[in-house]
Amino acid sequence: MLIAFEGGEGSGKGTQIKLLKQVLRKKGYKVLDIVEPGGTAAGKAIREVLLNRKGLGLLGITEAFLFSASRAQQVRTVTRPALEQGKIVLSDRSYYSTYAYQGYGREQSLSLMEQLTTIAIGDTKPNLVIFLDIPSEIGLARKEHQNEINRLDAEKLEFHQKVRNGYLTLAGEDPKLWRIVDAVASVDEIHTRVVSIVLEALK
Repeated sequence: MLIAFEGGEGSGKGTQIKLLKQVLRKKGYKVLDIVEPGGTAAGKAIREVLLNRKGLGLLGITEAFLFSASRAQQVRTVTRPALEQGKIVLSDRSYYSTYAYQGYGREQSLSLMEQLTTIAIGDTKPNLVIFLDIPSEIGLARKEHQNEINRLDAEKLEFHQKVRNGYLTLAGEDPKLWRIVDAVASVDEIHTRVVSIVLEALK
């Protein structure tokens, strides 16, 4: 099973994946956690360009191609082999991030985002998407407090609000796949909700 965690900046995806991984392993499941972009040597290099290199003047379409390139490498060399081995894969972001950030946030063509995704991942799609929803201003404040602001984090509030609205639109279009979790709640409350959702899906 491939479970994708989606959400805006400061929504706590990494924390919740770590906690869920511990629970699932205690229950005897084989679990692999991955992050996008990254997870491979090529992915890490692309991640550095996308998130930390300034002054490149990257266009929205260029970002989409780079994210998709990283995804193509990871799906074929990490994600798909793990799924074939019967592991549960917990992914910190997925192609839905490209839809939300470059499609809705950068206002790039969603049909083009879909074409890039088809090339990048084939039929390796999430079985469940957990969207940690948080108002953009609260999430960004968390990131500033953590002193972890990257190139995309530094975009204007309006951009992040477009991203959040994009996520809500995507979730609304496929409620069987998506589960929306209030990420303003405490870490423990969110964790309890996430575990409940995942264990139900594993049935």
